[in-house]
Amino acid sequence: MKRSLYILGIVALIMYSCATTTPFTAIKNPSNNSSNDTVRIANEELEYEVIIIAPGFNSWLNATALPRNYHTQAFLENKNRFYVTEWNNRVLQPQRFNPNLYEMTINYDPNINYGYEVNYLIYNYMIFFQNTYNQRLFGFVPMR
Repeated sequence: MKRSLYILGIVALIMYSCATTTPFTAIKNPSNNSSNDTVRIANEELEYEVIIIAPGFNSWLNATALPRNYHTQAFLENKNRFYVTEWNNRVLQPQRFNPNLYEMTINYDPNINYGYEVNYLIYNYMIFFQNTYNQRLFGFVPMR
């Protein structure tokens, strides 16, 4: 009896280990990914448009960034002024900084009131960029 239970246990173990498993596959919808990775803000009155195309930025913004109205608009404008200035300096020095990271300049005028939302998104993109690509544009960068 003991021997038959032992053999039955080995057979069950072999059958269990040989069973096929279905791998987990994530189904990705390409149209969803492109819309999730693109953030667009436009204001026809001021004639500006902000388009942020970065893989993972939208999910990072929703999951990791501090909520809206955590910082004041003045704080965001001040930080953006420094970040954008350093960004534009790096764009103009492709021999020193990776031109694949700094592809184009950002036309940000500190004398224009872009509103809270634009400043919020630019600030958070700069934090996302610095943490993702291990870059330091200006001063302390919060790890989020």
